Amino acid sequence: MRIAVAATAAALLGVLATAAPAEAHTTLTSSDPAKDATVAAPAQIRLTYADPVRFPGVVLLDAKGGHHEAGKASAVDNHVTQQVGGALAPGVYTVGWRVVAEDGHPVTGEYKFTVQGGSPSAAQTAPAGAASSAPASPAAEPVRHTSSAGWWWIGLVVIVLAVIGGALALLRRRSAGGRA
Repeated sequence: MRIAVAATAAALLGVLATAAPAEAHTTLTSSDPAKDATVAAPAQIRLTYADPVRFPGVVLLDAKGGHHEAGKASAVDNHVTQQVGGALAPGVYTVGWRVVAEDGHPVTGEYKFTVQGGSPSAAQTAPAGAASSAPASPAAEPVRHTSSAGWWWIGLVVIVLAVIGGALALLRRRSAGGRA
């Protein structure tokens, strides 16, 4: 009996020690408007990821926290599109996004861009090469991964240790009962 418990415990620990969680999260590779770009008011936000994504969520906020999305974001393969609700006034806007990667993990991020005003002074402050018709370029703040994989492993180790402890306690009782 002791040999069976020890073999089972060794096998479980071997599996736990060699198994690695999946880390195939996707990343945002480009956006239109691009991060930190100064552009004319866009009609939509287009985000491109390294891999196909699903369940997209995109928010477009002005400096006061007002929302400017029209409808829900749509995902086709690795592209997410969010329509903009109405014409955007000049100012700084924040794009916040959340998608679910192919491996099932949510991935989030945000970046800012500026809508230029109609005055010549606003156009002069635009960075060289920034234009609304520019192709999507690398964008976004560092990707924040939200994962519970670490907690899953900790919980599994606790369960395995509890089973081993229970098995050892049972063996001690049986061996103590056999001596009496």
